[in-house]
Amino acid sequence: MTDSPTTTAPRHRLRVEGVTLGYGERTVVEDVDLDVAPGRITCIVGANACGKSTLLRAMARLLKPRAGHVVLDGRDLHAMPTKQVARTLGLLPQSPIAPEGIVVADLVARGRHPHQGMLARWTAADDEAVAEALRLTDTAGLSDRCVDELSGGQRQRVWIAMALAQQTDLLLLDEPTTFLDVAHQVDVLDLLTDLNRQRGTTIVMVLHDLNLAARYADHLVAVRAGRIHANGDPAEVLTADVVRDVFGMECQVVEDPVSGKPIVLPIGRHHVRERIG
Repeated sequence: MTDSPTTTAPRHRLRVEGVTLGYGERTVVEDVDLDVAPGRITCIVGANACGKSTLLRAMARLLKPRAGHVVLDGRDLHAMPTKQVARTLGLLPQSPIAPEGIVVADLVARGRHPHQGMLARWTAADDEAVAEALRLTDTAGLSDRCVDELSGGQRQRVWIAMALAQQTDLLLLDEPTTFLDVAHQVDVLDLLTDLNRQRGTTIVMVLHDLNLAARYADHLVAVRAGRIHANGDPAEVLTADVVRDVFGMECQVVEDPVSGKPIVLPIGRHHVRERIG
């Protein structure tokens, strides 16, 4: 069972109400309702092109719904001032692009822009936020390096540091473990769990790895063809039937001996043990 957050910080509420989304004439997400659990970790999973990243983009105010609303603390997210939203909600997109020639420390510092006034004064609090973000992501040693020179995994950790420097109460991440080896994937997800438990940060992330999603999520959302197929506790959502419906894959679901959460064992055509007798 996941520990409850130890912080008393205010809990912002994010809700998706009857949202339909698309690009051009193509509809990608249709009539979706979703309550984000305040102070918890929500993981969104689904097959490629099912609409999970599109849904996250709408929740981050990057894509305006064709119908319905994304609501933050009772207000239409798309009608709120940009800076107010940025102080409350942080985003790590799937494929961020850094300005050419920028060094790591300067990129991470951009996460502080929503907290600066009209005169853009840099404060000691900004310095502390950037230093902490670099420390938490183990990127302090890269602070003087050009982002263009970094490996894919290093760049991903730097982008996560920028999102952390923003110090928002809601954090949305689209595939935060992209380009990371398995050890760094676990490190990043442990870091996000620390933020959730120690600060009460509400986290919503899209993950491809079903087993990591099940292990780290308090709330699991399975998306199929632009609609929410199942959502709730990972133990209730991650069943063989749901995996078959959402991913078109046969599997067995067993209990993870480490976490007690469900773990998916795919069944391929070439790896079924023959029964004798």
